[in-house]
Amino acid sequence: MSYAIVTDTSANLPTALAREKDISVVPFSYYIEEEEFVCLDTDAFDGADYYGKLRDRVKIHTSQITPQRYIEYMEPLLAQGRDLLYIGMSSGISGAYQSAVIAAEQLREQFPQRQIRTVDTLGASLGEGLIALKASEWRDAGLPLAAAEANARSMSRRMYQVFMVDDLFQLRRLGRISNAASIVGTVLQIKPLLKGNEHGQIVCIGKERGRRRAIRALADHYKALVKDPGQQLVGIAHADCADDAEFLNGLLREAARPQGVLNVLYEPVTGCHVGAGTLALFFLGDEDVRSKD
Repeated sequence: MSYAIVTDTSANLPTALAREKDISVVPFSYYIEEEEFVCLDTDAFDGADYYGKLRDRVKIHTSQITPQRYIEYMEPLLAQGRDLLYIGMSSGISGAYQSAVIAAEQLREQFPQRQIRTVDTLGASLGEGLIALKASEWRDAGLPLAAAEANARSMSRRMYQVFMVDDLFQLRRLGRISNAASIVGTVLQIKPLLKGNEHGQIVCIGKERGRRRAIRALADHYKALVKDPGQQLVGIAHADCADDAEFLNGLLREAARPQGVLNVLYEPVTGCHVGAGTLALFFLGDEDVRSKD
């Protein structure tokens, strides 16, 4: 029996696509006014309503996922006699990956005959999801588990993740910038550009005045850093700004047409942190691309 591919909702994979590719998804929780929710079906997620709440400053937050949540989803797969490859969210921005590692250690004791391998993608959203999709292709092509793990780690190092945020309130709330900088930036329509660095941390790499200029800057990064675009699936994620995502899609095709583009709405957990209006781009570059601005 082939090994199982497991990821989490941060991977931002459409539910139907994850099912088609036989990828198991561990759900993360989010809280609206202290009521807990999980997004088990992306097709049923009302992004306009959710991001409308964020724009209105409704209290929405997340909490640390526990090892037990991972065990609940991994244990049945191991009980079926399947080995397991977990493709996880960056340890540089969340403790979720460490919870998965703890769960794997416990499950190895329970299932000593099974292999459980974990990969820290150093990413989130489609920076994680595109790797999980590729892992499912490797598995279905008959690639051994150890080779799939090695490929996933290599792909993680090559995954460039760059995004713009619309509302600086979310960055201020997370302690990324000062209150004064948030107020000035909002008035002047400054749009910060951020990326995931080689350690999986989010860092600011620039700023643009106005959304269209910021979106063009995303495309400029793609044009400068993408490697073999015609052979890869590129990812776009947006937080309730579908028109901007389509505009970016067009710019990518003009710059260097990719093999395909997966365009998704940010799921609620990751979306809570980046904020409404965020637009993100994910593509593969050289081995050292994550260190480049």
